Amino acid sequence: MKILDFDSCVFMAPMAGITDKPLRRLTASLGGGNMVSEMVAVNAVQRKNPKTYRIADVRDEPYPVVVQLVGNNPDLFAEAAVLAAELGAHSIDINMGCPVKKIVNNHSGSALMRETELAARIIRRVVSAVNLPVSVKFRKGWDNNSINAVDFAQMCEDCGAAYLTVHGRTRSAFYSGEADWDIIAAVKQAVSVPVIGNGDIFTPYDAARMLDYTKADGVMIGRGCLGNPWLISQTHEYLTKGTEPQKIPVKEIKKFLLHHIDELRAYYGNDMGLAISRKFVCWYCKNLRDAKRFRETYTKINDYETACQTINEYFDNIEKEAL
Repeated sequence: MKILDFDSCVFMAPMAGITDKPLRRLTASLGGGNMVSEMVAVNAVQRKNPKTYRIADVRDEPYPVVVQLVGNNPDLFAEAAVLAAELGAHSIDINMGCPVKKIVNNHSGSALMRETELAARIIRRVVSAVNLPVSVKFRKGWDNNSINAVDFAQMCEDCGAAYLTVHGRTRSAFYSGEADWDIIAAVKQAVSVPVIGNGDIFTPYDAARMLDYTKADGVMIGRGCLGNPWLISQTHEYLTKGTEPQKIPVKEIKKFLLHHIDELRAYYGNDMGLAISRKFVCWYCKNLRDAKRFRETYTKINDYETACQTINEYFDNIEKEAL
């Protein structure tokens, strides 16, 4: 089953503070795959928070962007969905899977899996508010004593969701242990709308195995992309053409990383861009030689020129030693 009008069955997962516009632009430039925004808090939209507006504004991105909303108020969800549509969203995703304490304590994210009547009202309000496809992202359940993904999925479909994304862990598991692909398969069997599987995809081969095992229509990749944005396009190419993924040369990692820092600087400004770059730098070099020492050095740098010089020296030394 084709997933609506998307050109790929591979999605980069929404990750707060990570899948921002700079990362989406860079990842999309590598090839196939679908982009999803960081989550947009509906109550912040209502307060006209400038940062939230900026996150939701995807009008200048030349590829479809799914804008994800999070909150617990059906009316505010509807208002936020209308705004997201005006700001260029390809479709709307409702976050009912985030396990973070701050979110669930506000009766949002995965907490809504325990409040199905409220969840249903939210979905119906968003579906009726916009002429865009509406999806729902949720988990296996709250904990192992309340696994309700199948019933929840059927409710989402009944309320008008166009497609669903299922993370194969409970809220209480957060990201520990192994994702349960059986629950993704069960959801797929229980609904007629497309289903995207999420959890434990770190290679294109993992994605192929998930699709074969669960019969899901697509895959969503989160943590596997950290420091490896190439994974999205590699997975798309492998699933559509059988193209084997190639190891990314150190020279290419350096070039991409420097480009990423430039994008962060342009988007956030010098100081904030450099601060945000630290976590990305740590991810890009996680499997390289002397990465720990390099990370310790980089995280203490406070100016852009020194940051670029340090990156060049580190990666150039790795290249020389490989000769």
